[in-house]
Amino acid sequence: METLGYLGQGFGVATTPLNLLTALCGTLIGTVVGLLPGLGPINGVALLIPIAFALGLPPETSLILLAAVYLGCEYGGRISSILLNIPGEASAVMTALDGHPLARQGKAGIALSISAAGSFTGGLIATIGVTIFAPLLATWAVAFGPAEYFVMMVFAITCLAGMAGNKPMKTAVASLIGLMLACVGIDSNSGVYRFTFGSLGLSDGIQFVVLVLGLFSISEILVLLERTYYGQTALKTSGRMMFNMKEAMFIKWTTLRSGVVGFFMGILPGAGATMASAVAYMSEKRMATKDNRFGDGDLRGLAAPETANSAAACGSMVPMLTLGVPGSGTTAVMLGALTLYNITPGPMLFQNQPEIVWGLIASLFIANIMLVIMNIPLIRVFTKILAVPYWALVPGIAIVTAIGVYGVHATTFDLFLMIVIGVVGYILRKFDFPLSAVLLGFILGGIMEQNLRRALSISNGDLSILWASPITWGGWALVVLMIVLPMYRGWRQRRARVPANP
Repeated sequence: METLGYLGQGFGVATTPLNLLTALCGTLIGTVVGLLPGLGPINGVALLIPIAFALGLPPETSLILLAAVYLGCEYGGRISSILLNIPGEASAVMTALDGHPLARQGKAGIALSISAAGSFTGGLIATIGVTIFAPLLATWAVAFGPAEYFVMMVFAITCLAGMAGNKPMKTAVASLIGLMLACVGIDSNSGVYRFTFGSLGLSDGIQFVVLVLGLFSISEILVLLERTYYGQTALKTSGRMMFNMKEAMFIKWTTLRSGVVGFFMGILPGAGATMASAVAYMSEKRMATKDNRFGDGDLRGLAAPETANSAAACGSMVPMLTLGVPGSGTTAVMLGALTLYNITPGPMLFQNQPEIVWGLIASLFIANIMLVIMNIPLIRVFTKILAVPYWALVPGIAIVTAIGVYGVHATTFDLFLMIVIGVVGYILRKFDFPLSAVLLGFILGGIMEQNLRRALSISNGDLSILWASPITWGGWALVVLMIVLPMYRGWRQRRARVPANP
């Protein structure tokens, strides 16, 4: 009852005219920022912090604005993934796997409506979870140290084979390429240059925006040019812009499961929406025993990552508010906004400044409702992108891509590097290597290395810390299971193909 009283107080804060207008502006800005390739929630939130501070907004209003932008970016990131096969951010990579095939089948409107509904459901589940379980889940998240996170990353890498279908070796090679790319740059501990080949441009490593736009945008441009003939339009869309009841019932359990998975992944500091969407997608693919069309336009393959990444975005607020530990890169930026107002996040924040905490939690409910109301009517507008002729669409994608990459460091080196990566990505696509595995290997590789170094620093180089706790034991057991199960399944399939002796 006490929690409901605090939540009521939070709605009193969130429903003031100023805060409602702020949430509406934040959701709209976030949707547009998420739609543009190369931008994402971190960039959107970072750009708005100095504006909010300069306008003299109260701290609770500033947080509501930033949280609305964050959620809006998670909604908007799906649009370019589904329509153009160009993920605007890491968490949208999994959406493209089944979202874009659906668009190519003329079901862009259905795909966008399912993703909007999934995002709303995931956000709603996570916000309820934040309201009820925040203190308890924050305590549980503390149990995950560097060793536990390292084992989780190893588990995630082994799970990439779950996306492979009938090409596990190509997926393994692609993920190893991603791991190697994550090692480019200066070693943070020793200061040694790694795989830079004497180039100063590579000394800071390969930026995520450069890699994702090179792999997906440039390679997609090359594929579009390869398939284009004079006067051709991008894709055809069906008249139906909304999913029907049969499709809703088909994905209902996937949506609920993925919302819970996304929330629990979101409360783990550092896991974030990217990990949540990947885990939810791979879990649902393994559970889909019949009518499995994952990778070719399965509705479950679209609903799972979309629900999970929105749930993780809301769930990442838990460690930020209760522990002062950012649950994702975006909440790390939001944590910086709190310091501008001399606010120290942690357990005492709930007691000393409840209007900030509960106003933010209440605004998550409001922002999710605003986003689904805003995005559903705009689906018909978004699908008009597909009616643009290729001769106009391809240069447009190229211009937006170049602007997004140049805006990172304002160097032409990044533009040339993006083109090289795009050509390599195009070649990998021609040989049927999954580019999503390269990107996820790159993302997980950096996190894996950081946590391995921290774990070994704590143990003074003793490797036994990697299997010293019950959580790590459970993690290694899952790793072994993920390696053995595909081998066993392959053995069973080979045995089934062998004719019985007469």
